Amino acid sequence: MKQRISRLPSPALAGVIKEKSVPAAIAAIRNCRYDGATMVDLHLSCLRSADRESLEKIIGSAKLPVLALNYNNAYEGGDAGFSEEERVESLLRAVRAGAAGIDMQGYTFDPGSKSGYFGEKGYSFAAREPKEVVTDEKIVMKQCALIEEVHSLGSEVLLSCHPGVRMNAGEVVELALFLEKRKPDIIKIVTVAEDEDDLIESFRAMLALKREVETPVAYHAGGRAGLLSRVINPVLGGHIAFCVDRYDEGSFPEQPGLSAVRAAVDNLKKIL
Repeated sequence: MKQRISRLPSPALAGVIKEKSVPAAIAAIRNCRYDGATMVDLHLSCLRSADRESLEKIIGSAKLPVLALNYNNAYEGGDAGFSEEERVESLLRAVRAGAAGIDMQGYTFDPGSKSGYFGEKGYSFAAREPKEVVTDEKIVMKQCALIEEVHSLGSEVLLSCHPGVRMNAGEVVELALFLEKRKPDIIKIVTVAEDEDDLIESFRAMLALKREVETPVAYHAGGRAGLLSRVINPVLGGHIAFCVDRYDEGSFPEQPGLSAVRAAVDNLKKIL
């Protein structure tokens, strides 16, 4: 039976795996396990081979729940060349290969919204023109159907949005409640912190999300000023911290080091 990512003790520490080969991915996952990861965040688009057999080898070696994602990013950077149908199919293939869950991005089935907001104006967050937020009911229903399909295969769905803009606590909460209606198992939101005021607002938003949203939420702010939110927000109630175990050319430098976050979370929990 697959482990449920939504039921892992918070914060779950995700070892981000961006590797080109099956052996490299297996080795990276083992290092993550030893350095304190409690789950794996596997980037499918970086793998040269992501057929079912390859994924079964990687996922079967993990001994931790694996969250599969395909952001259509190549290992070296740039677009990996997946169509939307191919991208979604790669996620379902990972589920059939044993992944505990998928990261379904908010723009799924509507790739145009990856770079802009074309939705209804009646929401507080709409004035910010957030990316990856879809309000079109036809698209929402297709996303709901995908969530149900993943659930029928025994796996979970993390619904993620990277708005790419500054948002205040009230706007973040309204966005999370809007996304929650699709019945994902976990919600992930990443806003932007341009200065220390934005960073403090991200802390306020995390505390409000913990109070007002029933679904587990992973929330932090990107950008240079948001770096601390990647560590503090998980301690304040965020469900997942996304971490890098060994930095290399494929790593996202803003993601904090796994062993350092493991130590920080463990020590902060002792005094909270």
